[in-house]
Amino acid sequence: MAKDAEKGKGKVDGEEKPKKGKKLLVIILIVVLLLALVAAGVVGMLLLKRGGAAETVVPAASAPAPVRVDLSRPPTFVALDAFTVNLAPDEGTRFLQVVMALRVADARTGDNLKGFMPEIRHRINLLLSSKLPSEVATAAGREALAKEIADEVNAVLGVPPGADGPIQAVLFNSFIVQ
Repeated sequence: MAKDAEKGKGKVDGEEKPKKGKKLLVIILIVVLLLALVAAGVVGMLLLKRGGAAETVVPAASAPAPVRVDLSRPPTFVALDAFTVNLAPDEGTRFLQVVMALRVADARTGDNLKGFMPEIRHRINLLLSSKLPSEVATAAGREALAKEIADEVNAVLGVPPGADGPIQAVLFNSFIVQ
């Protein structure tokens, strides 16, 4: 009888009681699944918000105007010979070697630049040699320099400062400060 009583301890109406370890495992599994669902919901909401934010209108003063590119015609680039200049001497003797290309509005503009090339190279040389090494050491400094070069070249072509000209961008192929 003692054996029957021991066998009967784990049964309720002929069924076995679940063990504590199985209950704990089921609870942990449910909690993990709930956390995964909540995390997936949060990620989904963030992605939807980011997608919606991309469609919002940003004021023109805070964002640069996008460059319109006609995909039916490939962009035209004018490669310039390398520039090697002494940088401004305030921070010691340093050299800058730059190889760049100009993205122009069309192939005709690229061909017309050849007639202005001596003045363009002169103005770029003066601009580069006026810079301090610390001014061109950062990506932001290089972006500002590219904008200044584009403005200088557009000025050579008779475009007033601040206006959109035929020089759309200056791209650095090589930029070495020594």
